Amino acid sequence: MPETTRRQKPAAPAAPKGKTLKVTLVRSTIGYDKKQGEIVKGLGLRKIGHTVEVLDHPAMRGMIQKIRHMVTVE
Repeated sequence: MPETTRRQKPAAPAAPKGKTLKVTLVRSTIGYDKKQGEIVKGLGLRKIGHTVEVLDHPAMRGMIQKIRHMVTVE
């Protein structure tokens, strides 16, 4: 009988390189446009109070600008 090999867990994503922004979700996506909820997910935010670090480039700034009423940025 052949030996079974165990699958290795994928490596954790590397920390972003370069300048970053800390984005914290402070308001719920309930009651807002569905597209704004998708932007929140796209940034990697899951629940109120969750903070993520994202690279500081124009695409991320545009996403943050669309949901500026729901997040705080450091």
